[in-house]
Amino acid sequence: MLSSRYALVTYVRNPVGDFVEQLRRELHPTIAHMPAHLTILPPRELVGTEDAALEFLEEACSRVVPFSVELGDVETFLPTTPTVFIQVKRAAYRIRELHDQLCGKGLSCEESWPYIPHLTIMKTETDEQAGAALSLARLRWAQFPGKRRVEVEELMFVRENSGRWHDVAAVPLGRGQLSSKL
Repeated sequence: MLSSRYALVTYVRNPVGDFVEQLRRELHPTIAHMPAHLTILPPRELVGTEDAALEFLEEACSRVVPFSVELGDVETFLPTTPTVFIQVKRAAYRIRELHDQLCGKGLSCEESWPYIPHLTIMKTETDEQAGAALSLARLRWAQFPGKRRVEVEELMFVRENSGRWHDVAAVPLGRGQLSSKL
């Protein structure tokens, strides 16, 4: 029996998220079901139980003050992986710090690549597909008229089953703390 993989994300539920989801439907309809998100902890198997991991997340996140990030340019991880994404330009260090704080206890793992905060548009099968998607994504993003800001106020603990991701639990940041916007 395969063990489940887990990840931690913050959903992007604003015009930026709508833009990414629409672009994804246009470029790669087979992954159109994926909501726009910033990944805080990439997929991993748990060291302990799901309940223990969730308890750790809730306690650790209660001390983190919500924050916002600004998005930058559309880039790709080629040649490492055929992934097209939007960079986190301002306050990326806050997401990196959050990643590092939460990458402990039952959620620790050896990650395949260095952690880089980003908003994934899509991962393709080939480098050529990623190159073509990159060009179109850059053109569309340059025309995006809205604010390129994402509020990080709540994380979602997710589990992969049969190749699809499902929400396990919402984890709010800074319960009982005053919020500070960057």
